[in-house]
Amino acid sequence: MTVDIWPTLHKTIINRLGTKVLRSPKVGLLTVLRSLRTLAPVSDTELTAVTAELVAKWPETKIDPSLERIKALMDILGQPQRSYPSIHITGTNGKTSTARMIEQLLRTFELRTGRYTSPHVESITERISLDGESISPELFVQTYEDIKPYVAMVDAQQPNPMSFFEVVTAMAYACFADAPVDVAIVEVGIGGTWDATNVIDAVVSVITPIALDHTDRLGDTTALIAGEKSGIIKKGGLAVVAQQPLDAAEVILRRAVEIDATVAREGMEFGVLRRDVAVGGQLVTLRGISGHEYEEIFLPLHGAHQAQNAALALAAVEGFFGVGAAHDQPLDIDKVRAAFAGVSSPGRLEVVRRSPTIVLDAAHNPAGARSTAEAIGEAFAFTRLVGVFSPSGDKDVTGVLEALEPVLAEIVVTQNSTQRALDVDSLAELAVEVFGPDRVHVERRLDDAIDAAVTLAEEEGDLGGAGVLITGSIITIGEARLLLGK
Repeated sequence: MTVDIWPTLHKTIINRLGTKVLRSPKVGLLTVLRSLRTLAPVSDTELTAVTAELVAKWPETKIDPSLERIKALMDILGQPQRSYPSIHITGTNGKTSTARMIEQLLRTFELRTGRYTSPHVESITERISLDGESISPELFVQTYEDIKPYVAMVDAQQPNPMSFFEVVTAMAYACFADAPVDVAIVEVGIGGTWDATNVIDAVVSVITPIALDHTDRLGDTTALIAGEKSGIIKKGGLAVVAQQPLDAAEVILRRAVEIDATVAREGMEFGVLRRDVAVGGQLVTLRGISGHEYEEIFLPLHGAHQAQNAALALAAVEGFFGVGAAHDQPLDIDKVRAAFAGVSSPGRLEVVRRSPTIVLDAAHNPAGARSTAEAIGEAFAFTRLVGVFSPSGDKDVTGVLEALEPVLAEIVVTQNSTQRALDVDSLAELAVEVFGPDRVHVERRLDDAIDAAVTLAEEEGDLGGAGVLITGSIITIGEARLLLGK
């Protein structure tokens, strides 16, 4: 007697992947079989072990400017990054927030999304997201185990081994292909031209504001940095470009002309028309590349820089859908409003506690710190704000301190748990030069620093106006979130 297993199999596939997957030409047998496999639960120890293996590779901060290794791995894996369209994002500040906004917009228009961002705030799994959620530890571990033998093959053939970032990038591209996603939103690690992510053929490239950062790797002028970052623009594609320093703008436009790409410029083809502070965020009016205005959009994030990110995200999604080129109809305003209203960006002026108010912000370069300081003055009514500060040692620490000094009554310098953190004694010396000795306090542990800052903030007795700003690096923010129960 023959048993027909196909009805049961068909139902199982639908339950796991959805009906659209069965009609997709991108889905192969491997994807279907992997979808049917029940991933065994992994312990914290197993995820920690995989993370340790990845961290033991060349670190993110060690750059060998070559795409040869990632290209070789993509070839072995069957070019998974070419099985879906993508939107590629570079720039100095605002990349992750813009990526999250683009993702939210696309999901509201019923597309299945994959998002790749870095660095992570708390868990390494945050770097790879499907449908707006970080992938599970089980999927992260299994994806690593799946590609691990092929990574070893590439390592054996190359003069230098694959780096941490290259391997995690490959994991993201493989995950997105296996899902499968309708579109991937990919944030570069550093730069653009030689960044491991730059093996995709993005239909839309986004360049957020460029400022001086990673100058030892990208160059010491915004023009040189723009040269690296504009390397993500693809021939015949669309480049959505934020307002830039003049020398950077010239480099980007020259690159676009050379490869026959279309450019949409903030302030010209799209931008922020109006912005009003609102409870819990801001109310904005945006003009898209179609020329249409999108009014009364509530954005639950603070600061002019986040409104700018929203304009970039909207223009990128319009470009992805062909608005302003293939057709002139704007995006559905109700869906746009719903998407932006649901945006979040952990660690970006994120309020994690009240009485006193504790705000986390990942500003780690002078341009980012200036945006943070401006947004704090606009969105919060602090009568006394105390900073908790722990940066990485390779940053322009003095520049960040100078940007924050006008809004901080006092500052508590400390040290996060990583080797990249600037030594607290050296940090204290720099802080005293900017704030003076009477406004600088030193605590060697982050938890003690937060407690000290809370006490200092409350000294004036105005609890409603007391606040603590924790900033300096993503790593500091991640550790603070854990300490504060987020």
